[in-house]
Amino acid sequence: MSYTTLNGISTFRINNYDEAVAFYCNFLGFHLDWEHRMAPDAPVYMQVSKNGLALHLSDNPRFQTGSVVFVETKGLDELRKEIETNKGQFEVPTIENTPWGTRQLEITDPSGNLLRFNQNA
Repeated sequence: MSYTTLNGISTFRINNYDEAVAFYCNFLGFHLDWEHRMAPDAPVYMQVSKNGLALHLSDNPRFQTGSVVFVETKGLDELRKEIETNKGQFEVPTIENTPWGTRQLEITDPSGNLLRFNQNA
């Protein structure tokens, strides 16, 4: 069998809905695409996206916190400047040069999940 394209979407466990929306939408500039609950008091399952990157977020306890997503990035300096203008309560880390010759901006969400934005130098 031959595959032409495989795409994946990471699912991050969130601990607090309002804090997650503030972080992903207001701070990082993601768009809230949709959200779903099986019942009014059931855990949320939602999708946020930005520039082709989609993430699923859920407060369902079956998901784990502490996940990492590695994001190939172009325009890392511009991304950091954009985030800096939205920072509010969140800290914007500096871009680091890695020993393997890339540049990375690592941002941890309020639930302990890590977004590792990586740009080839």
